Amino acid sequence: TRMGLSEAFWHHEYWLPPGATWEDVKGIPYPQPQDLLLCIPGALLLIVVRYIFERTVALPLGRRLGVSDKLRPKVQPNATLEGFYVQLGRTPKEGDLVSLAKQSDLPVKNVETWFRHRRAQDRPRLMKKFCEASWRFTFYLTSFFSGLALLYDKPWFWDHTVCWLGFPQQPLLPALGWFYLLELSFYCSLVVTLPFDVKRKDFKEQIVHHIATITLIFVSYCANLVRFGAIVMLVHDASDYILELAKMLHYMKWKRVCEAVFIVFAVVFIISRLVLFPLITYYYFVTKFQLFLVSGVINTFLMILQLLHIFWSYLIIQMIFGVILHGAKRKDARSDTEESDGSEAEDLAKNQ
Repeated sequence: TRMGLSEAFWHHEYWLPPGATWEDVKGIPYPQPQDLLLCIPGALLLIVVRYIFERTVALPLGRRLGVSDKLRPKVQPNATLEGFYVQLGRTPKEGDLVSLAKQSDLPVKNVETWFRHRRAQDRPRLMKKFCEASWRFTFYLTSFFSGLALLYDKPWFWDHTVCWLGFPQQPLLPALGWFYLLELSFYCSLVVTLPFDVKRKDFKEQIVHHIATITLIFVSYCANLVRFGAIVMLVHDASDYILELAKMLHYMKWKRVCEAVFIVFAVVFIISRLVLFPLITYYYFVTKFQLFLVSGVINTFLMILQLLHIFWSYLIIQMIFGVILHGAKRKDARSDTEESDGSEAEDLAKNQ
């Protein structure tokens, strides 16, 4: 039955365009699904590299650039309040405050202050955020420019008609296979480290984005849609490293430079995700490609990504208007009662 299931899963009608069979691609260097299993050691290796990078490069760099954690008020140990904090919630309601004050024999105001300081203790430190942003900046910068170096001389990168020439009998370029594996390993490593990284307000959207990306990479590789897939990945990487750079500048308190870089990021993000991405997917894929099961799956996930791009673009535009229109009058929305970090871009517009 396992063989039967496997054969059913890999049936050529699902993975290849109408009229093509697996026999047609015999003898050419064709993507092998088992190659992608290398993403497991790949992701683990990236996590180790990241750990070493954050300790030996990002941390000393942050210190040298003046990133410093605020001194946080010490919290008096209190078993009653700690029990409530851990089990019932970090922000007690009015009624809870009164009953906790009675139980602890403290004024309500002191109980409120205790909770505020306790939340501050748990908030991620600036240096941790700086190290995370430095790692992502380094990876995205490397993957974008290596992807660009890999694709810019390929005719199909510039002319979408060449993209499908002779498909599916397109031999896999080893460099493209490695590029795919690098991206897949990175997104798998992000999923693994997500629970330990600074938690952002768009945590759920991030998870959806990572799952959609991993699915697209896997499916497009197995169906030999690597030319199209590599272009889509490159368009995605175009703005990411600029955002991470803006975050680093934000943590360094280089306000003006940060604002300038953030506006560059916003322009690149909106052009790449709301103009180039839909154009490429429409031209390369929807109009030029025959519909079959896997291309339908890919279309669905591309739509999910497009909706996320619109959601993030809305946040970014909102922020830029917030910064430009309100300027210094804008109150810091992350008061010390706020325990979660801003979304992907949100923490940049705050404090501006």
